[in-house]
Amino acid sequence: MSGAPARVLVVTLRRLGDVLLTTPLIRSLKRSWPEAAIDALVFEGTQGILDGNPDLAGVIAMPVGPSLAETVALLRRVWRRYDLAISTQSGDRPTLFAWAAARRSIGFVEGNNAAARLKRLALTQPLAALRDTHRVHEVLRLAQALDLAPIGEVVLPAGRSRATVARPYAVIHAAPMFRYKRWTDQGWRALATALGARGLPVVATGAPGDKAALDALWVGRPDVERLDGALSWPELAALIGGASVYVGPDTSVTHLAAASGVPTVALYGPTDPRLWGPWPVGGLDPAWSAAGTIQRRGNVWLVQNPLTCLPCQQEGCLRRRDSYSRCLDELAVHQVLEAVDAALARPAAA
Repeated sequence: MSGAPARVLVVTLRRLGDVLLTTPLIRSLKRSWPEAAIDALVFEGTQGILDGNPDLAGVIAMPVGPSLAETVALLRRVWRRYDLAISTQSGDRPTLFAWAAARRSIGFVEGNNAAARLKRLALTQPLAALRDTHRVHEVLRLAQALDLAPIGEVVLPAGRSRATVARPYAVIHAAPMFRYKRWTDQGWRALATALGARGLPVVATGAPGDKAALDALWVGRPDVERLDGALSWPELAALIGGASVYVGPDTSVTHLAAASGVPTVALYGPTDPRLWGPWPVGGLDPAWSAAGTIQRRGNVWLVQNPLTCLPCQQEGCLRRRDSYSRCLDELAVHQVLEAVDAALARPAAA
């Protein structure tokens, strides 16, 4: 587009990890247009991962399931307030808000049905959505379509942090949002014991809603320091960034760890890492393979149990969020420890 816009809205109505992986686009916009005031429109509950982001002027949070009255009120709030609006998704709601917020709009469109054709008419610059590209590469296509230099840098939440843990230490984040992404309790306990034997006390993190699951996991383990539910996003980023190693499943916190530069061991099950794998510091080159035992890219070691069905991109073996995933249930502790030792630059234990 000709001329730098004064006000830009980036619409990202997805989960926490998705919002974090949109920050490279926001950084690309800010570096190209340093005088622009950039706002983000996100779902309530995800705005914390943008705390302290220096590229943003503001964050607007909307309910996950807004009523008609709430939707209308928010549309009135953003109506033609911006010079440019960017939808990072092809869905109806993000496209609607991008269209409403600015006379110039760009966003993804998928398919060729009546709804897709309407979106192409609504957006000033529709961009065909791709199904086979990593989320960071996907959002950076929007920067390239605007003739801006893409910057593949995930920006962490920032702010005041408390020094609560004496170094060295390891961080375990054992509880993803959904059951189908979860490793076994036995595996996590064995891993914590092995880390302690390597001279690394374990700090356990988690969301406030994970307390019951983590109580059951860490019962009788005074060697594990519990900080779940106790940290803000900037504090969590600082804690992980100071660790000797981080181990976690497919979750927003693992994406945060990868972006912090800490040696990160990511346990992946049904999710396709080619699309949603952690983004290491310095970028992802080459791309993650669909499946492998242990893959390394930069500061990230990605661990999978490569069954023939992996990655299925389904919500577990039962195709629902509370499902088990055989690939994770059968993931061996020794394989995870092999990746941990590599991340610690240690020889693998016998």
